[in-house]
Amino acid sequence: MPAFTASVALVSLLAVPVAGAQRGGGLRAPSGVAISPDGTTVAWAAGTREGSQIHITDAAGLDPAKDKIVAPNGTTNCSNSSPVWSPDSKLLAYTSTCTAKEEKPGQAQIFVWSKATGESRQLTHVTGLFKQAAFSPNGEKLAFLFVENASRSAGALDAMKPWAGVIGEDNLEIQGVYAVNVADGKGDWLVPATPQMYTFEFDWAPGSKEIAFIGAAAPGENNWWVANLYTISMGEKTPRVLFNPSSTQTALKGLQIAVPRFSPDGKKIAFIGGLMSDQGSTGGDLWVLDAKGGAPVDITPGIDGTPTFIAWTGNDTLGFTEDRRGHMLLADVDARSKKIDASTDLGTVQLSGGAIKNAITVSHTGTLAFVKSGFDVAPEIYVGGFGSLKQYSHLNDGVPARNTARIESIEWKNDSFDVQGWLSYPTNYDASKKYPMIVTVHGGPSASAFPRGAQWADLGYFEFQPNPRGSFGQGEAFTAANKKDFGYGDLRDILAGVDAVEQKVSVDDHRLGLTGWSYGGFMSMFAETQTTRFAAIVAGAGISNWKSYYGENSIDQWMVPFFGATVYDDPAVYAKSSAIEFIKKSKTPMLIIVGDRDGECPAPQSFEMWHALRAEGVKTELVIYPNEGHGFRDPAHIADRAKRTQQWFTDNMPAGGSATKGAKQGE
Repeated sequence: MPAFTASVALVSLLAVPVAGAQRGGGLRAPSGVAISPDGTTVAWAAGTREGSQIHITDAAGLDPAKDKIVAPNGTTNCSNSSPVWSPDSKLLAYTSTCTAKEEKPGQAQIFVWSKATGESRQLTHVTGLFKQAAFSPNGEKLAFLFVENASRSAGALDAMKPWAGVIGEDNLEIQGVYAVNVADGKGDWLVPATPQMYTFEFDWAPGSKEIAFIGAAAPGENNWWVANLYTISMGEKTPRVLFNPSSTQTALKGLQIAVPRFSPDGKKIAFIGGLMSDQGSTGGDLWVLDAKGGAPVDITPGIDGTPTFIAWTGNDTLGFTEDRRGHMLLADVDARSKKIDASTDLGTVQLSGGAIKNAITVSHTGTLAFVKSGFDVAPEIYVGGFGSLKQYSHLNDGVPARNTARIESIEWKNDSFDVQGWLSYPTNYDASKKYPMIVTVHGGPSASAFPRGAQWADLGYFEFQPNPRGSFGQGEAFTAANKKDFGYGDLRDILAGVDAVEQKVSVDDHRLGLTGWSYGGFMSMFAETQTTRFAAIVAGAGISNWKSYYGENSIDQWMVPFFGATVYDDPAVYAKSSAIEFIKKSKTPMLIIVGDRDGECPAPQSFEMWHALRAEGVKTELVIYPNEGHGFRDPAHIADRAKRTQQWFTDNMPAGGSATKGAKQGE
């Protein structure tokens, strides 16, 4: 059957802003796109100088004359975002900071707008952080993930609290599922937030009497990697374990699960399962199991790409988004036959229709809506059926493109793998001249590089962004190919990719730079000890010693699926991939950057690498940024980091540099 055309159970999710194309001033990036279940109306958010606004427009086409702005009492000096339609398409819930004076300053609340009256009313009066709101199928309740009295966002990317009190027990930020009555706003926990249960994602059953959710013991930033799939009926106190990846005899043993979704008839639950290194960076195969329990079945075995988001398109068919070698595809799969229907290639773009990676929204009539953006594609809304998608918004027509870089996909073979990456050319490239090149390794490793435009092009550099083994985009076997092998096969893939680039374009092999963040930071540190191919290295939030890292970080549970055992059971496999074990081979100048409250890749790892390099007489510099987590937030710190990175490569990659052409891994 045609993809995304059958009746579906609509799931609308709170959204994060979409990163747009690199363009000049005036760029508008729509977010939180939600199509009504009846397929007639599109709701979306757009930023303003004061905050953001909710727009309501006809699905047939954006008509500025008919565009409605939704806000509490017509206010415009605050932020309204994350629209969510009720199942009957008559109400729209959204998040707003336009709250009454008696509310806690800055505390967002959920409001409900009525299509019939055109008015909004405040639904919640909560204190804390909430996200991923969803109406029950009968429209009587609105549920959301909720951290009551939250003092910080509890994700692993956020700055950790300073260590104090009973570690691992005090000051935990715990997320549960809370629901309020749409009629009167009265609420209660569906899944209470307790030290024994931190909830990551959930979905309503069609009958509105049950939810499925993914959960584990707190702290949540650590235990997502050992989470189970649960169900719980309304009014029950104890959830039922529907699927435990730790004890399964399927290929999912010890792996991760995400995006649980009930089929329209409520008889099945689908989810994405596979080797994932970060919550939110979702990828794997599509799995389906009976809603009453049993072993799940992989319905996309051997798929060439990586499914990242799912939505049921019928009782036995699933639509999904797929990352395939940097292209985003839409496709359908029959859960019974495992046959994948013809897919639509949307190009080298990213999608957004909700809080989950590459999410889209789908109406009961099969109409899709989402934001599409890319390095050369301004963020715009697209609406339509599968195979008939059309650009819906034209918010950035006439905005001059700032990205003038030439970017292309590069593919090469190494060992038994076909590997892909992105090459960005220097501005005004002249093939008769030699140019330096920056090799940027993405984080993860279970993720994929996406072309970023003119970051290095305007400075006269090539930029090469490889997707070595361990990355998403080429199937689950490729993602799992670096297990127990960090820094070896993946580094060989990268160096072979550099060779392939040099055979194609005019790169000065004596002026190669290497950089990366998180897993890319580890690869930068490890490559320091394995090859003299690079003239300069910048390692961001890296890992220098997996043995000490195991006991320092806040997310140690992610390591066992990749290393096969804990560090206490098999220290040798951790030592094998630790730069510190080979520090005597270091020669390349290295700048090291990290936040002082990074829980994913703690600052002591960077300090250890810097200390060792300095002791070995290798040129190095360590910069630690205060109050920053794994993902930097302070604009001044982000700007300073970029400036220091650029300067390090400028200072250490002069023409005729000392890098040895052809020096291979381990030399």
